[in-house]
Amino acid sequence: MTTPPPQGQNPFAQGQPPAGQPQGQAPYPPQGGYPQQPGQPGFPQQATAPYAPVPPQAPSRRPKFKTIKNVVIVVAVLTAVIGGWIASRDDADHANVGDCLKSASSSSDRMEVVDCTSSGAEAKVVKKIKGHYSQITAETECRKVASATSFYAETGDGDEFLLCLTDV
Repeated sequence: MTTPPPQGQNPFAQGQPPAGQPQGQAPYPPQGGYPQQPGQPGFPQQATAPYAPVPPQAPSRRPKFKTIKNVVIVVAVLTAVIGGWIASRDDADHANVGDCLKSASSSSDRMEVVDCTSSGAEAKVVKKIKGHYSQITAETECRKVASATSFYAETGDGDEFLLCLTDV
């Protein structure tokens, strides 16, 4: 048989030393933590995280391959568009009465505008007529022009016209 605990005491209460332990002492030694560093009396040790926070990645100063590729493509497209525009400025569709023309190349039937004092000038525009002309109707139309000796007709590009030409 056991004896009941004295009045007002609970043997299961927290914070009370078990029977046989003197008051004011901890029942167990402290666990965990780190031992006190010499020269630091009275300051408890701070617990450290197992890993330090990772700083954000610094922005890269080197351009990426994708950026370089996109810039090169844009420059190539702009160069092609500008080159095409410059090359088309001298096409026969920009010729007016009084302008001189020469063949664009020996294998092409296209004509381009040149300076009349140029050694490449082959013909001078005497009359420009808008509309669609076949080989026969173009020749017939240019025979009506007194000084015309040849003609140049451009068809199929949407801007159809006939140039009646004379020798330079």
